[in-house]
Amino acid sequence: MKKTLKWNIAQKAELRWWENYLKVKDVEQYHIWKKKYWQKLLDLIALTCPVSQDMHVLDAGCGPSGIFMNLEKCHVFALDPLLDAYDKNLQHFKKSNFPYVKFYSMPLEKFSSGKKYDIVFCMNAINHVSDLKGCYDLLADHVKPGGKLVVTIDAHNYSFFKNLFRIIPGDILHPHQYDLEEYEAFLTDRNFKILQSENLKQKFFFDHYIQVAEKK
Repeated sequence: MKKTLKWNIAQKAELRWWENYLKVKDVEQYHIWKKKYWQKLLDLIALTCPVSQDMHVLDAGCGPSGIFMNLEKCHVFALDPLLDAYDKNLQHFKKSNFPYVKFYSMPLEKFSSGKKYDIVFCMNAINHVSDLKGCYDLLADHVKPGGKLVVTIDAHNYSFFKNLFRIIPGDILHPHQYDLEEYEAFLTDRNFKILQSENLKQKFFFDHYIQVAEKK
């Protein structure tokens, strides 16, 4: 994996963002709120991506409070390059609190479990990787035939700003700049059928989407 300067800066900014964001939040109340947030998303995609007991699930780019929090009945694998830093620096994340999760502290680009999963989640993370197209290849390879890939993405609304941000970084936390049609192509070009696409949040530069795709 080639770690670009842009990626390294983005990772440092990501850790700093979490430290600043969580330092004023009560641990218990934050966990209650976050689990409600994830459950709302799981309910939203329940028809296209039902989660059943004993499924094998990957939470790629999980962060300190990923969707793994709501998957206690599954066999869960979760990875993020900052997990060790989160475990050390944040009261809100301790690996020991999630005994049903096998954690990997590594970039997605380096992950290879040799397993195929019923569901691969990549929530609020694909915009942050160093090698975006390579990571889509890796995510796709870890989904079993007929399995689901669920991603959330920040998609550009305007071509002008998309191209401008590619030249002059306007969002240090997101080193990649694509629109919704391009993100859809990342799935369909890898033999996936898009089952659901929902706009979760509208903003000026980006809209935040969740996409559910099935491997053919």
